[in-house]
Amino acid sequence: MLPLPVFDYHRPRTLAEAVALLATLGDRARVLAGGTDLLPNMKHGLVEPDHLVSIGRIEELRGLALAPATASAPERLVVGAGVRLGELADSLLARRVAPALAEAAASVGGPHHRAMGTLGGNVCLDTRCRYYNQTHFWRKALGYCLKKDGTACHVVKGGQNCVAAASNDTAPALVALGADLEILGAAGARTVAARDFYTADGLRNTVLAPGEIVVRVALPVAVRRRSAFEKLRRRGAIDFPLLSVAAVVDRDEAGAIARVDVVVSALGARPRRLRAAQDVAPGSDPAVVIASVAAAARRECKPLTNLDEDAEWRRDMVPVVVKRALVRALAQG
Repeated sequence: MLPLPVFDYHRPRTLAEAVALLATLGDRARVLAGGTDLLPNMKHGLVEPDHLVSIGRIEELRGLALAPATASAPERLVVGAGVRLGELADSLLARRVAPALAEAAASVGGPHHRAMGTLGGNVCLDTRCRYYNQTHFWRKALGYCLKKDGTACHVVKGGQNCVAAASNDTAPALVALGADLEILGAAGARTVAARDFYTADGLRNTVLAPGEIVVRVALPVAVRRRSAFEKLRRRGAIDFPLLSVAAVVDRDEAGAIARVDVVVSALGARPRRLRAAQDVAPGSDPAVVIASVAAAARRECKPLTNLDEDAEWRRDMVPVVVKRALVRALAQG
């Protein structure tokens, strides 16, 4: 068993206290939510903080409820960043108004991971790569990599940019559902759309500034919106995704297709919205939509060798998984 390195542990009770601590400690500190990813990464020497700031007791990060419509915003599902993934997965409210998000939360790890892991932690999950998520001994023998301690990318020969893959299951669902992320830091509060929160940089794939915390997630509720989430992995539990897909279908009052959005992830450093889905014309035949978007998905998506499965097989599976998600979203009443 790999031991944890020595660190100082802080347990603030309020958001204001946590933000102040992070501002004081700077880049020597990391935020600790559930710890299901951070602690293993510390054991592997991938991150080496001197301080951990636990936000597990902060009540301001809890809560899962509907917020009524206002003059400037529609009715929204608001979920605190500290809500456990298991709680989100089991929520009847989330399963009714945002099934793709509930299904994504239910697909994370195993029951023990979901009992500890939080929505905010999953939203901010570090990118993963077969050459990075290894022990220090393994990485040293290889000569390290661009993401940690080295200067070479072992995925793209001669590559100057890290292409580690986004592996947070809730991310594609939040992007597809049009969620907003509320963020708090020493400079104040701000709101960022989920589609703008992620970047193509595998080294640091979010727009979070040092010391900022994701406080809550808010997504619009639409009466005729249906969604679904699908995940490709080696086993039916525990494993990180080899591919994840969230599909959203909006219908008009007559029941015809009004809008389609499909987001794929675990291919690059950020979730990707399929152009073919965004180009679907209102009133399109569902069978045609499924076939055309699934076929186009393979052309748009080109997996790299950054995960532990054959890249070509993963590419062949893209239309299969996209089709599964669309079929389920379109079949909902």
